[in-house]
Amino acid sequence: MTFCLDTTIISPENNEQIKNAVILLHGYGGDGKDISVLTLNWKRFLKNTVFLCPNGHEICDINPQGYQWFDLSSNNEEYILKKSLNAEIIINKFIEEVKIKYNLSNNNVVLGGFSQGCMLSINVGVTSEDEFNCIVGFSGKIINKENLQSRIKNKSKILLTHGDQDEIVSSSFLLESKDFFERNKFEIKTKIFKNCGHHIPIDASSMALNFIKKNLFL
Repeated sequence: MTFCLDTTIISPENNEQIKNAVILLHGYGGDGKDISVLTLNWKRFLKNTVFLCPNGHEICDINPQGYQWFDLSSNNEEYILKKSLNAEIIINKFIEEVKIKYNLSNNNVVLGGFSQGCMLSINVGVTSEDEFNCIVGFSGKIINKENLQSRIKNKSKILLTHGDQDEIVSSSFLLESKDFFERNKFEIKTKIFKNCGHHIPIDASSMALNFIKKNLFL
């Protein structure tokens, strides 16, 4: 089966039966191979799990060597929301393809992402008819709280982490997201890492791994 997005796929070792999938969405200007680095450590502890790291559906405007999920060349909030909603359609199609290929349901699927990929993991994750196993996000935010509020359909468990020195996406957005989800009665965990910029530190990767291990059916 061919997916609708070019995808870096890391299969379980020793031909283990696939029982779970972790889908990781890269940040603005990145690609699937970038974020697949997380799996170098994770795959040793997440047996029977396939990792899928798709490229964004658009070439990045500022980095033609990378990809984007939605355009950030304009600061217009309505434009950004429109483009992100279009990206959600494509990501949802990809997720359905993954579920069909590996015979999985939402409770066997983890959504995760960095920066722009985190934003879409949040949106896609909580607007699906069925809960995902969990959502893990690094250095992201809620794109449009009013829009998301009107579309919430499930209460997937969420972990969000951020660096306190993030110069691209302020860590204040993590606090806003935490408040939003707590008000909506979500089970959410958050962590702001000190002296950390716009990247995924080892401690955040380890925290996400432990969160996934706790929730996945291994």
